[in-house]
Amino acid sequence: MTSVLYDAQGPRAKRRNVLYTALFVVVLAAVVWWVYLALDDKHQLDWALWKPFFSSEAYSTYIWPGLRNTLTAAALAMVIALPLGAVFGIARLSDHVWVRVPATIVVEFFRAIPVLILMIFGNELYSQYTDVSSDDRPMYAVVTGLVLYNASVLAEIVRAGILTLPKGQSEAAMAIGLRKNQVMRLILLPQAVTAMLPAIVSQLVVVVKDTALGGAVLTFPELLSAANTMSGYYGANTIASFTVVSLIFVIINFSLTSFASWLEGRLRRRKKSTGAVLGAQDVAEIAGTAATGNAA
Repeated sequence: MTSVLYDAQGPRAKRRNVLYTALFVVVLAAVVWWVYLALDDKHQLDWALWKPFFSSEAYSTYIWPGLRNTLTAAALAMVIALPLGAVFGIARLSDHVWVRVPATIVVEFFRAIPVLILMIFGNELYSQYTDVSSDDRPMYAVVTGLVLYNASVLAEIVRAGILTLPKGQSEAAMAIGLRKNQVMRLILLPQAVTAMLPAIVSQLVVVVKDTALGGAVLTFPELLSAANTMSGYYGANTIASFTVVSLIFVIINFSLTSFASWLEGRLRRRKKSTGAVLGAQDVAEIAGTAATGNAA
């Protein structure tokens, strides 16, 4: 039995794959055991080092304030960057040169600059030319850098999602009299959202993780910088502190990815055709509606 992509495995190939799997499991177990012995030898697994994370003090004093700042910065950045990226992505598909060229320059410029540099420039901008207080300046700088970089990335995602749709979609819409902005708004974008959703959520995961750059450089009190402070307070408890924070990041990003998968499947099920056939009267009504819109 063969597949389109590869031939079915024979008995020798199956035995070889089982052997490779068993060997990998043994090596992985050996590495985990070695890490365990190394940590235990350095007394990093002592209960005294992990006990603070089973009380409310560490969470209410360090973890929750840092997590709140991380989620706030990520949410603000994504709420601003998503519509901005959609506008620039659509602008790059414009037939007008005076719209397409400036949008392309802006997207390519900010997409080529590291997000950390954008944060540093944003911090200096707010310091020199605005009255933003020094306490709020790191948050503003982090959000600004994330918006500029991720909006340019999302613009490319939107443009690629629209271009992946068959040309027949727009040609059929124009054939019944829809204008180009109507085609984009009513036909292309609703279909492209489903295709773009995994990439958009992946970018949201990147936004959540990139907030840590602000904590490392701009003293933004996010989750990772809270781990540094927490580690010093509990007697240089570095491994335990960063392990807990890493698990929190894993939970957040895994939740986002799982939600995206569920939402994508739901949207795909809702967009499936019902199999209904349009009659002549239905086609005439659609054409009449399009003609009325064009006349208006």
